[in-house]
Amino acid sequence: MKNHHKLKWRILVSSLSLIIFTILIFLLVYQTTHKNSADKVSSFHIGLHLENLETDSSEKTNTTETNSSENSETTSDSTTETNVPTEPDTSTTQTIPTSSNQEIQTSENRTEPAPVETQTTNPDILQEPPTPAIPADTPNPTPSNSPQAILERMSLEEKVGQMFIARCPETHAVQSAADYHLGGYILFARDFQNKTKEQVIYDIRCYQAAVSIPMLIGVDEEGGVVNRISKYPQFRSQPFQSPQELFLNGGLGLIQSDTVEKCQLLHELGLNLNFAPVCDVSENPNDFIYRRTFGKNAAETSKYIETVVQSMKQQQIGCVLKHFPGYGNNSDTHTGIAYDNRPYDTFLSSDFLPFQAGINTGADIVMVSHNIVNCMDSQAPASLSLRVHEILRNDLGFSGVIVTDELSMNGVLDYADDISIAIMAIQAGNDLLCCTNFDAQIPAVINAVHQGIISEARINESVLRILQMKQSLGIL
Repeated sequence: MKNHHKLKWRILVSSLSLIIFTILIFLLVYQTTHKNSADKVSSFHIGLHLENLETDSSEKTNTTETNSSENSETTSDSTTETNVPTEPDTSTTQTIPTSSNQEIQTSENRTEPAPVETQTTNPDILQEPPTPAIPADTPNPTPSNSPQAILERMSLEEKVGQMFIARCPETHAVQSAADYHLGGYILFARDFQNKTKEQVIYDIRCYQAAVSIPMLIGVDEEGGVVNRISKYPQFRSQPFQSPQELFLNGGLGLIQSDTVEKCQLLHELGLNLNFAPVCDVSENPNDFIYRRTFGKNAAETSKYIETVVQSMKQQQIGCVLKHFPGYGNNSDTHTGIAYDNRPYDTFLSSDFLPFQAGINTGADIVMVSHNIVNCMDSQAPASLSLRVHEILRNDLGFSGVIVTDELSMNGVLDYADDISIAIMAIQAGNDLLCCTNFDAQIPAVINAVHQGIISEARINESVLRILQMKQSLGIL
């Protein structure tokens, strides 16, 4: 009986254990199943939420693109688009807006222009940034355009031609400029008399087009007695007044404005050089040169010269100080040799002063007269005197271009012949030869170089000065 009860308890315990185990299994299965269902529901909601976000983002993007397209169309007047390249290209299109409002923040907290949007079908093609433009006032750094580099490329014939500024011939002026490589032409009244402004402009352009190195195109437009252009009404209603008249009517202020007007007229016609101002000191109305001068003492004449030279430089028209070493009361060298017997102290205390004022102000050229100045050189006209040129270079410190007065004037032709004059002028130290018979004188100078009478180094020295001056005037 006792054993029977033990057996019943064992069966009961086993049954209870089985029931508990079954319940535990059931609970475990139930919990696992419920968790998976919850995860599925959660995943469903998360996925649905993400899809909604993507849909919203897509709609916003489409809206933004639409608005951008609409804005682009409505603001086309204020936005410039540049297509690169200019030729039609189906593979690459760049749109570059001019608006500066597009900005991005860099990692260094600097604000920079937004990058250009580029649509490219070929991802291997890199879009290079545009090259910055060189400012207009930046000088050309290319050494091949420097006066020294130009000089080194020139033939002897070209160099010698640069040293001649010739009276413009009445016929074949274009061909002569090309054939002789002329450094310049000086125009006289006959070159303006029966022409319109347009005809003069056309002629000068033809001269310039014929040469490889731009020419000096000069004129004597002093005002008063010597006017080549304004004496004709098609160029100005009245001729330019003399320096004395201008000063009397309006002082140095009127002289300054008159100088500017002269320069503007020359620029309009294509000229770049005026053979002015007259630096000669004369207070005596009986002097040959008086009417062309300022008519006052050296100090006042110096102020006049400073005013004119400064105004001409501002207008970038070349100026010529004349007639070194000072004309004084001498006779007209157009008609014969003139002798100046004044002492050297007179030049130091008077005649040199206006020239020095002009040189200090930056004058481009000094013209040397044909007077024979005994206190400097009693044997040769100043234009052919080495000593006079040494004074100008060393004592007055002039490093610019020296030009002769016209070599066809009797004041020098009575001294020597055409050919000899040209050679002697270069030997004396002139850089430019103002002449008429260039077709005979240029070959003579070239031949003198070949014979060793003139060294090519001497030629190079003058040509370099001429090229440097042309560069400073904006001609090169």
